[in-house]
Amino acid sequence: MRKAVIFDLDGTLSDSIMSIKNSCDAALVPLGFGPYTVEQYKYFVGDGAANLVKRALKVGGDEQLLHFEEGFRRYREIFADHCMDGVHPYEGIRELLAALKEKGLQIAVLSNKPHQETIRVIETLFGKELFDVIQGQKPDVAIKPSPEGVFLILEQLGILHNAQPSLEEVQGMAEQLLYVGDTGTDMQTGKGAGAFTVGCLWGFRERQELEANHADAIIENPLQLLDYID
Repeated sequence: MRKAVIFDLDGTLSDSIMSIKNSCDAALVPLGFGPYTVEQYKYFVGDGAANLVKRALKVGGDEQLLHFEEGFRRYREIFADHCMDGVHPYEGIRELLAALKEKGLQIAVLSNKPHQETIRVIETLFGKELFDVIQGQKPDVAIKPSPEGVFLILEQLGILHNAQPSLEEVQGMAEQLLYVGDTGTDMQTGKGAGAFTVGCLWGFRERQELEANHADAIIENPLQLLDYID
């Protein structure tokens, strides 16, 4: 039986696309870029706030990213105040999390969203006691798809003795850990950590992207994850 499940946040646990869109549009429109569509933002997100702003600027024609520093500064300031705007859990997520805890599994979040905003979203939506570890983007930790964040979480959960596992530990990780996300970046992250990777279709990306990044399983609704626990 597996011991833990690590979830991505945006597009996996929570539908947060409007908070991201509204904040980024508010940051960039005064600089002459955007507004962009929801569908565009689904492909801007996933690799951290800096890459979000860079992708938006490039689509708007700023190939040299001459407006990046100002746009990124504005985005961080706006998003810090508006990261919860319109954000809600996907249908079935609360039931899934309750079922996992009832089965005795540890659950954690690893997000490329800034750390403080990640904590705020999780604690607002799910309370302070449900998740065993919450980790967002930190300056001293490589963003996904690096597995570094996964290893740090596993150390905190007591599954690894330290955050620099041996090759043998990584190769045996799929028996202990599920990694759940909605993007190719998530699948790469889980694979890099040796986890059994599960792609979810209710998020921001399509089946083809998950398959291309070698998801071990793809599910259409949250409760299907329980099929991969035992």
